[in-house]
Amino acid sequence: MSEHAPPDPADESAEEAVADPIPLTAPADGVPALSVYANEIAGAAEFLATGQGPFAVDAERASGFRYSNRAYLIQIRRAGAGTVLIDPVSHGRDPLATLRPIADVLDEDEWILHAADQDLPCLAELGIRPPALYDTELAGRLAGFDKVNLAAMVQRLLGLGLAKGHGAADWSKRPLPDAWLNYAALDVEVLLELRAAIAAELEAQGKSDWAAQEFEFLRTYEAAPTRRDRWRRTSGIHKVRTPRALAEVRELWQVRDHIARRRDIAPGRVLPDSAIVEAALADPKTLDELVKLPVFGGPKQRRSAQTWLDALAAGRTNPDLPQRSEPQNGPPPAVRWSKRKPEAAARLEAARAGLSALSQRVHVPSENLVSPDLVRRLCWDWAPTDDIAAAVEAFLRDGGARRWQRELVVPVLTAALAAAAVEPDDSAEAAAPAELEEPAEPA
Repeated sequence: MSEHAPPDPADESAEEAVADPIPLTAPADGVPALSVYANEIAGAAEFLATGQGPFAVDAERASGFRYSNRAYLIQIRRAGAGTVLIDPVSHGRDPLATLRPIADVLDEDEWILHAADQDLPCLAELGIRPPALYDTELAGRLAGFDKVNLAAMVQRLLGLGLAKGHGAADWSKRPLPDAWLNYAALDVEVLLELRAAIAAELEAQGKSDWAAQEFEFLRTYEAAPTRRDRWRRTSGIHKVRTPRALAEVRELWQVRDHIARRRDIAPGRVLPDSAIVEAALADPKTLDELVKLPVFGGPKQRRSAQTWLDALAAGRTNPDLPQRSEPQNGPPPAVRWSKRKPEAAARLEAARAGLSALSQRVHVPSENLVSPDLVRRLCWDWAPTDDIAAAVEAFLRDGGARRWQRELVVPVLTAALAAAAVEPDDSAEAAAPAELEEPAEPA
């Protein structure tokens, strides 16, 4: 029996055990020592090699504290071996060489992660990539669970209670406190058992193949570089109305980004978004005017006041004024469709209704059935064709939709597009979106 066995569904107390979980406050084998130096990391890799089966993997970052999204701690657990904690920083000019023994042993079998899309990029930066993948959070979504955070799934499926920890802490801090290392080790303590439990749930629902396709897509996915102006994501920028003030926001944002990148500090800790927007709206021309604004009058910002004043001046005099709205790369916001392209709005309404019904039928969130952006693009760009199903199939396939998604969604979207194309006088004969024919629930 597993050291963290889930409650037996046949046991009358199982339901009560889930409602009142057993607290899990420390790893069963204690908190392992942190492997920092090259010889310790090589030893940790040899230790993992003595185990068998998949690896439970997690990484801790310092989001909100550092500019980079690098990993500051790596946790790995394997049956027959146990848990290791790896410090991936301060390894000179070639950290990949120091971490190569870990990368090599992790290449032997499947990885189990929770919310893998959060950790895979920072691990890939270190030359560590999975040969196969199982994402327990994504599995929970496919299973139709309302709550898919790690603590909720561990409680529901294993009857254990994970204490709230230090996930939002500054993991770049050194030395790492013992309580943080305990929390980090617990994050992989039950992933092996959790994978077995949620896999059994998906198998019972007939969704194992869906999950396999999703995991492989996630493992091999490479995000396309964005063309968006990142400065336009400044919180509160909607208050800025004029191109000149937008140019000042852009300049302040770019100067802040340069400082944050150089110092590896989260941009908001260099200068808050609210201060950028307020300075652009007030448009101070002198240091005295600038430091009268909230934030800029504090000791920290007074030392950098001239830098920010110069940025405002550069934005004010820049002849390259930004447009008030970012150039669209794709359809406009759906709220504007009814006036700009009502036929597209009708298609989207029918598509959303059909997908909502399908979501309830198969117990998978709509956004996991098919990318909402892909549906919007389909409805906006749609051109009539004799073979609607074939066109929808090709569009979704080219957009990256997986086979299981297309098998479920193509009939729904085909019916929605056909229904939306019916003339108003004939609408009574068309199927209402919520009554569209949909695939049967998986066995």
